[in-house]
Amino acid sequence: MDVGFSVATSTSLLLSSALLSSVPSNYCSRRVSILPVNAWNSLAVRRVAPLNTSCKVSMSTSIKTSGTEIRQSYSEEFHDSGEFSIMGLSPLDGRYAQKTKNLRPFFSEYGLIRFRVMIEIKWLLKLSEIPEIKEVSELGEDARSFLKLIVDNFSIEDALEVKKIEEKTNHDVKAIEYFLKQKCKSCSELAEVLEFFHFACTSEDINNLAYAVALKEALNNVILPVMIELCKTISNLAKENANIPMLSRTHGQPASPTTLGKEMANFAVRLGNQGKIFSGIRILGKFAGAVGNYNAHKVAYPNINWPSIAEEFVTSLGIGFNPYVTQIEPHDYIANLFNAVIQFNNILIDFDRDIWSYISLGYFKQITKPGEVGSSTMPHKVNPIDFENSEGNLCLANAVLSALAMKLPISRMQRDLTDSTVLRNMGVGLGHSLLAYSSSLRGIGKLQVNKSRLNEDLELTWEVLAEPIQTVMRRYGVPEPYEKLKDFTRGRAITMDSIRDFIKNLELPDKAKSELLELTPHLYVGEAEQLAKDVDHAIDLISGFRLQ
Repeated sequence: MDVGFSVATSTSLLLSSALLSSVPSNYCSRRVSILPVNAWNSLAVRRVAPLNTSCKVSMSTSIKTSGTEIRQSYSEEFHDSGEFSIMGLSPLDGRYAQKTKNLRPFFSEYGLIRFRVMIEIKWLLKLSEIPEIKEVSELGEDARSFLKLIVDNFSIEDALEVKKIEEKTNHDVKAIEYFLKQKCKSCSELAEVLEFFHFACTSEDINNLAYAVALKEALNNVILPVMIELCKTISNLAKENANIPMLSRTHGQPASPTTLGKEMANFAVRLGNQGKIFSGIRILGKFAGAVGNYNAHKVAYPNINWPSIAEEFVTSLGIGFNPYVTQIEPHDYIANLFNAVIQFNNILIDFDRDIWSYISLGYFKQITKPGEVGSSTMPHKVNPIDFENSEGNLCLANAVLSALAMKLPISRMQRDLTDSTVLRNMGVGLGHSLLAYSSSLRGIGKLQVNKSRLNEDLELTWEVLAEPIQTVMRRYGVPEPYEKLKDFTRGRAITMDSIRDFIKNLELPDKAKSELLELTPHLYVGEAEQLAKDVDHAIDLISGFRLQ
């Protein structure tokens, strides 16, 4: 019987790691399974029975999985309270807790402990399937179901029990082993093989796989879908405003007109192109023992092909296998992944700043909400706070993610411990990213195009037609066209009448002169409108934005 394990926990709202030790007992008094209200799940809550302590466990369903699918019925919900949030050291667990809580199942201490438990259990199951290891016969259905329930029903009480054991061991992964031995001794079949928990493993065998699975599931189920939503939203903004002419500004000065939609299309395509990078990044794992050579494995069972077994085990979790490692997987893939997120964030910062500037110019108005205050002293203010919040959080996110990307691939000889404390901050960098994406989306939803203000700027900048005029003059061989337009326009107030008088005096064919006389700043937008309308053809949201 093949009983799979639930690894991804995007459908759970779990306790933040920073505050596990201070949870009041009344918050941990019951088990629930919860699906958050979001774009890919509907709300559903139901009670889950406590884990049986005997080996005889009946399962209502048998689920065959690759090891990374979601089973939507196993975890605890932490009930956020005002007191709890206001005491959070990090704003991600305080002020912004509700906006980042979907990352808690992956990057909280609870999440890390649960993923470690899952890896340890699956390794025991793998050992039971190797014929040469006669000391661990293939486990029966009851034993497998018992193990499965440990993961599926893993609770905050369980995590706190692991933390209690860690107080004695002063070693977080060894505490997992002792927890499982304690949990499984009541099952007679498992009681005979307790010493095969953590068999031939170094702590990093467990940790690197726990982090790898958490990263993949968090990105695929939480972060990347919001990135896609951003691309779609900005793309829609481009198509809706494809034909709205707008004055460009290069160096902050009036320049050849564009359309509002085309400028939005630029960002949609840039973000979409960045999304393609994620599909080329392989999440990797190792399982080769203390220094990457299967030393202990080989001594205990010399006739087993351990590299092949390790590869089978790692790939069964839905991640790639790295055969050449030291004690640690070298984390190069994490650096590549975070650099991709950083660049996406950089593009979004550029977008946030441009939208901020367009709001400042009056090109966009912002929909007001009754009761909201823009300034504590200036009643008229409607500030672009969402884009400012996004920009600030993107800067924080990139600072953390770039530190991780630069540090993690560097380790002294076969291993040092500097990566251990650094890895615990992955949720911080991704949490600030998620917060920023949500802020940008909220800000976009408030935007209203101010066509009269856009038209006003165009009407006041007839000098931008100097470019097409001198270009047509070049076509028909008029000498020194650039210099003539330079003398005519620079430092002077140019109006519709003055520029048309200039055109009338040019030695050009009547047809060319007539076309120039009909040209206005509003019409001088080239192919901007069509480019904006065609934006979806330039964006691939199917093959990108997905870790394979």
